[in-house]
Amino acid sequence: MIYRMYRQINDGLDLGFYIETIDQLSEPELKQLQWLIAETFEPGNTGIEPYISASEAVEIGPRLSIETPFSSNAVSICQAMGLWQITRIERTHRYAAGNGQSADILKTRFDRMTEQHYPNGIESFDTGTTPEDVRVIDLMGRGKVALEEMNGAFGLGMDARDLEYYQHLFAEVLRRNPTDVELFQLGNANSEHSRHWYFKGQIVIDGTPMQETLFEIVQRPLKSLGSDNCSLVAFKDNAGVIKGFDTRLILPVTPGKPSEMRILDKVVHITCTAETHNHPTFVAPFPGAQTGSGGRIRDNSAVGRGGIVGIGVAGYFVGNLFIPGYQIPGEVVGKDKPSKYASPLSILIEGSNGVSSYGNQFGEPLTLGFTRTFGQTLGSEWREPRKPILYSGGVGHLFDGHTAKEKSEVGMLIVRIGGPAYPIGVGGGSASSMMQGENTEDLDFNSVQRGNAEMENRANRVIRACVEMGDKNPISSIHDQGAGGPSNVLTELLEPLGGKIDIRGIVLGDKTMSVLKIWSAEFQEGYGLLIRAEQIELFKSVCKRERVNCEVLGEIDGSGNVVVEDTKNGTTSVELNLEQILTNMPQKTFESTRRTEGFKPLCLPDVTVGEAIQAVFKLPGVGSKGFLVHKVDRSVTGLVAQQQCCGIAQIPIANVSINAQSHFALTGSASAVGEQPIKMLIDAKAGARMAVAEMLTNMASARISDIGEIRCRANWMWPAKLPHEGALLYDAAVAMSDLMVGLGIAVDGGKDSLSMAATISGELVKAPGSLVMLGYAPVPDITKKVTPDIKKPGRSALALIDLGQGKNRLGGSALAQAFDQLGDESPDVENPKLLKNEFLAVQQMIDERLILSLHDRSDGGLITAVAEMCMASRCGFSVSIPYAAEALASLFGEELGFVIELGTENEKRVFEICESFGVPISMIGITLDSTACSVDAKDTGELFRSTTMELRCWWEATSAKIEGLQMNSACAEEEHSGHDDQLPGIGTAPSYQLSFTPVATLPEVLEASDKPRVAVLREEGTNGDREMQAACAAAGFAPWDVTMSDLLEGRIDLDQFQGIIFAGGFSYMDVFDSAKGWAGTILFNEKLREMFDRFYARKDTFSLGVCNGCQLMALLGWVPWKGIAGEKQPRFVHNTSGRFESRWVQVEVLPSPSVLLAGMEGTKLGVWVAHGEGLLVYPDQSVAQEVSERKLSPLAFIDPYGDRTEVYPYNPNGSPLGITALCSPDGRHLAMMPHPERCFRLWQWPWMPEEWRRMEVSPWLKMFSNAYEWCAK
Repeated sequence: MIYRMYRQINDGLDLGFYIETIDQLSEPELKQLQWLIAETFEPGNTGIEPYISASEAVEIGPRLSIETPFSSNAVSICQAMGLWQITRIERTHRYAAGNGQSADILKTRFDRMTEQHYPNGIESFDTGTTPEDVRVIDLMGRGKVALEEMNGAFGLGMDARDLEYYQHLFAEVLRRNPTDVELFQLGNANSEHSRHWYFKGQIVIDGTPMQETLFEIVQRPLKSLGSDNCSLVAFKDNAGVIKGFDTRLILPVTPGKPSEMRILDKVVHITCTAETHNHPTFVAPFPGAQTGSGGRIRDNSAVGRGGIVGIGVAGYFVGNLFIPGYQIPGEVVGKDKPSKYASPLSILIEGSNGVSSYGNQFGEPLTLGFTRTFGQTLGSEWREPRKPILYSGGVGHLFDGHTAKEKSEVGMLIVRIGGPAYPIGVGGGSASSMMQGENTEDLDFNSVQRGNAEMENRANRVIRACVEMGDKNPISSIHDQGAGGPSNVLTELLEPLGGKIDIRGIVLGDKTMSVLKIWSAEFQEGYGLLIRAEQIELFKSVCKRERVNCEVLGEIDGSGNVVVEDTKNGTTSVELNLEQILTNMPQKTFESTRRTEGFKPLCLPDVTVGEAIQAVFKLPGVGSKGFLVHKVDRSVTGLVAQQQCCGIAQIPIANVSINAQSHFALTGSASAVGEQPIKMLIDAKAGARMAVAEMLTNMASARISDIGEIRCRANWMWPAKLPHEGALLYDAAVAMSDLMVGLGIAVDGGKDSLSMAATISGELVKAPGSLVMLGYAPVPDITKKVTPDIKKPGRSALALIDLGQGKNRLGGSALAQAFDQLGDESPDVENPKLLKNEFLAVQQMIDERLILSLHDRSDGGLITAVAEMCMASRCGFSVSIPYAAEALASLFGEELGFVIELGTENEKRVFEICESFGVPISMIGITLDSTACSVDAKDTGELFRSTTMELRCWWEATSAKIEGLQMNSACAEEEHSGHDDQLPGIGTAPSYQLSFTPVATLPEVLEASDKPRVAVLREEGTNGDREMQAACAAAGFAPWDVTMSDLLEGRIDLDQFQGIIFAGGFSYMDVFDSAKGWAGTILFNEKLREMFDRFYARKDTFSLGVCNGCQLMALLGWVPWKGIAGEKQPRFVHNTSGRFESRWVQVEVLPSPSVLLAGMEGTKLGVWVAHGEGLLVYPDQSVAQEVSERKLSPLAFIDPYGDRTEVYPYNPNGSPLGITALCSPDGRHLAMMPHPERCFRLWQWPWMPEEWRRMEVSPWLKMFSNAYEWCAK
């Protein structure tokens, strides 16, 4: 049965909701459903009839063959509300199409890869598909021809050697016909993507076999360090692991149950992994990029016996953008040659939206990355990453004792957790191993997965609960489900002993799936585990609490085979010997030849320094990355000690990411990226060395434990099997390896993607070969770091550490690219010892706190580094270079180096350190306490003069254009037209002021045995609970981890708590608007409604809702006061910008009765915001008037002058008068959109006035201390 409901958004758009049920809904149930779908203050805009007539509407919705994540979460909400009859809900967009606009709407708003057109709406979810039977392929009778046909029809990507091996295996060894399920498994699970044959293969160059495989070359630096080094896991498992620290963490006393959280001692190690998702992102950018992030997150959590996710890294390397109505210098190639897949511009926007969306919803901060575009004709070749690089990396944690997976034993249970199976991501392994264009369009589409970050959040909760049990962790072994689906992950778990699997144990989301698809489709958000039989009930109880499917599929039996049985019909679809398909596979041989021809020398036009700056700053690889960082959460977890944005201007220029291990210690990890694919085109060896060196110069900004403890994930993206490219890849790997041996650092793993080419308009387009180095290292003290923003404008000097030693080669530079050129000589690392010494020198300077700021010289050269440092602090500079004739080379050359800001009192000591390490350093200029910017030549005088704000407008121009394409263009224009020279704050922020003195929590409070208990409540999709628990513990509370399922199932109730805190996140993925499902669960469940009402009525209780919790409190009617009619109740809705906003903003604490903000009135300070729906709406202005008169709006956004503001981005959501919080008249209940729990430690603040750094504790701790003191009374 299908019910239909419609919600009017505006005159030109309706949303259609199609609800499948297994039984009729009663009238009250239909009203519940309508409440859920409708906007609370506009219930009249939702009904059972469309608002745009069928004759005038173009209706676009998801493909019916796959249930969307929207539906999965919508059904979860309905069932939590008691609407158990509902089995699926899909949403469509119905556009008004007057005056023959239908074709235009379908052209501009329709994604044929993920959507379809519904002329009559959705009439049934039944696609008419029936599950296909397992087929036996007649190899014995028809020979290799049968294999070749299967290979072509299913896009298995088997080469001639694969076909020969499998022909031999089945015909001569097993002497039987294979099933299509077996061949599909072998094609995907044993693809280049999954098994890395090229890196393990015999490489032959110019007819000569190379002595080492690529894998051996990459391993050489780690082997050279000997066995006594910091690596605990390397070149195996899902991530690398290095030694961490003994630290203090907030942990549950009884993991997997409602539990008090306490601060406990743990040894915590550091993990890192990285991968790419290039093929899926080219086919369908948003889901392809989403699932790239999701797969990598699962790698982080599937290391050892279970890891903890930390921070994310994202990288984008795409072709020329050709933004409509906007010219990026140097963009010439490919403009009139579209692909049947996504364009570079849509990949950059939609792909980054996918990455951001997934991380935001899961709760992983994205704090590091890179962005680059390129496209040129070089000789007879078209070189452009039209098949893009979508890179995802992550740095996390692992408890000591969990580093090694337990070996499989007979009797261990084979378990899968995660979401149900859907026919998505079918053939992803083999499709990703092909050049784009070798496969059919349908097979390419089938190979793309769909992401459900909320499900991954839940599955990750299960793993975290288990690992926090310490020695009682029930997980013996764990792997993430990726390419090849269960056929890959479960087969890996079975190795070497073997076992039987019941395919019908896998929960299906689509009942029409064949055994082949159940076994081989990726269907995301899944893990395979080995668990001992005696621990399975404990594990199931954790899964139940987190509402995650737990599928016991079979057990290890010692047969040495993987056997897949179908208990539905008694058949066996797979029976393969593990040694024959995994362990003893023959090595492959790959041949290549070296290229002899070179490239043209640079021939730059006669341009001024100013013209060159404007051109270079427009390149996405050089200019602002604001269009990426403002839409991604950079503060969730409360463990981020350094993210991308720096200075009073908070622009994204940081060199390094720093992640704390705990809220209660200063140990952590640093991570940094290096990549130089354009320079690799000129000289693959030099480019590889420069990628390593860039990572190292970025890492130098954090004081790490020791250079010898840097480990790296090396990811290679290359068209390796095309002429000459294999030799270039091999030479690059040797160069990288040799340099790392010289530096004393090492790779501990990585991935390769060796089909980086595509056929576009009938032409072969090769992506430049690329090496991405993600380095990570232990940090003993996360406060020992240096950021690029200038600290003392007008009172400091600028010095250059020049590792190029006077060379300023422009080959492969941004300046060359801006004029559609490449050049024939690129920068290189000629002296590894000098590179190591400069790193050590900078580390000593940071240790002695001698330098104020530091920026590496890289893309865009010296002038870019200096300009970025000063833009971040809204101050000026005066820089001198030796000769006017060499101005472009001096200012835009990208040789290795650092620009450092020095106070005059430390100049002598800095020069002494550089001299002792043999590192060249020279003074190049001074900072100014104005916005004037100038460059002079010592031989001729002035070369360039401008202002910081003009430079910033140039630097942000391209970002602003892209912003306008991905958000409310009026907001984008408002932000980027606001760089006024008259803005206050040259190096300071006058709006910061305190009305109190922050004081630390007394030791006797922290050590008390009878602490007030506060429940930090979470729902499916909540992700901000752990930092909230930490903030409460820091103030003296006994915080508890409580889930909505705990309350629903009676494991605990609210009567025993004095406080409730509704934590932030994306409950139910914000389906039906933010917090709507969470509120519906409470309001329409009698038991819960009475429990919450009883808590609210008690006079000894308080509540706090932050972000998603704030939205919930408004929907519950807890603020501003109880009893307001639903259609008049204030609500927090979508930001004016139309997107998620991640910003460090300034707020003022206003007079109010709020007990949590008592004594803070008049304080003006910074705070994190991270939300997509924070715009406060008053449906009834009389309520707004009363809120104002009763002073129930205690927090407001302010501008740099300290005035309440509605100007974007100072007010990131557009709320009237800047209001961003509401409280109850008695002050006990407070709802706020900003995140004080993410800045209750001073090191969590990305910027503060210099004098505030001397404070004992963060001012935001007082809010939690106020709550404690109120409870204590």
